[in-house]
Amino acid sequence: MKRLQDKAAIVTGGGGGICSAICETFAREGASVVVADFDLGLAEAVANRIREQGGRAMACRVDVGDKDSAYGLIDTCVQEFGSVDILVNGAGISVNELFIDTSIEDWERVQRVNLTGAFLCGQAAARKMIKRRSGRIINIVSLSGQRGGFGRSAYGSSKAGLEILTKIMAVELSHYGINVNAVAPGPIDTPMTKIVHDEATRQSYYNLTPMRRYGTPEEIADAMVFLASDESQYVQGHTLNVDGGFGAAGLIYELKPKTMDDSPDPASTAG
Repeated sequence: MKRLQDKAAIVTGGGGGICSAICETFAREGASVVVADFDLGLAEAVANRIREQGGRAMACRVDVGDKDSAYGLIDTCVQEFGSVDILVNGAGISVNELFIDTSIEDWERVQRVNLTGAFLCGQAAARKMIKRRSGRIINIVSLSGQRGGFGRSAYGSSKAGLEILTKIMAVELSHYGINVNAVAPGPIDTPMTKIVHDEATRQSYYNLTPMRRYGTPEEIADAMVFLASDESQYVQGHTLNVDGGFGAAGLIYELKPKTMDDSPDPASTAG
C-alpha cells in the first residue's frame, strides 16, 4: 500500500528544486498533487512529468503572499481532487545582503512570500481540514532561521518566524486532528545551488556538516513523506532537520579512533 494513497496534496514552490522532488515523490506514493508555483510554466513541466509516470497532478499559478490567490489555490485543490489532505508550504525567496544594506523593499518582499505566504495558505487549508478533522501541514524552514549567518537578515528572520508559527499552528489545530510540522533542509544539491555555491561556499558547508556532503532533494522528499503519512500521527509541532548533522555539530576536527587505525579519513568522503 502506498503511504499517501488517495490523499490530495498541495506543494507551493513546486516548480523546481526541492519542491519539485516533493511533488514527484508524493505522486509515486499515491497522492494527487497540485503543483503550485508563481511560474506556471515550471509548475506545468513538473505536473506533466508526474502524469507521464502514471500519477495524478495539476499545475496552478499562485502568488502565496496574496490572500485571494492563496485561498483560491486551496479551493482549486478541493474542486479538482475533492479535498485537501496535505499542504507543503515550500514557496520561498531570498536576498543575500548584509543587515545594514538590506532595503525595506527587499525585507518586506521576503517576509511576504516566506512567512505571510505560509500563513495565508496554511490558514486557508486549515479551514478546510477542520471540517474533516484531519490533515497535514508541513512548512519548509531553514538552518538560516536557527543560526545567525552573514547576509541572511531578511531570509533568516522569515524562516525563524515560520518555525515558531509552525508550533503555534500545531498547538491550536491539534484538537481538530491536524498535524503541523516543519522540515529544515541543510545544504542541498539543486540546480540553483550548483550555480550560486562556488567552491569556497561548498567547502565551508563540507567543513560544518559531519556527513561531509550535500544532501539531495529526494532525501528531503523522503522526510516529507513521513510527516505527510499516517506514520507520523504522534509527531506534532516538530522541526525535523534533514541536514547531514549540520545543526547538531559543534567543533569538528580530525581525531582518529585509537581502536580503528585503518578507518578512512573523514575528509576523503566529502562530496
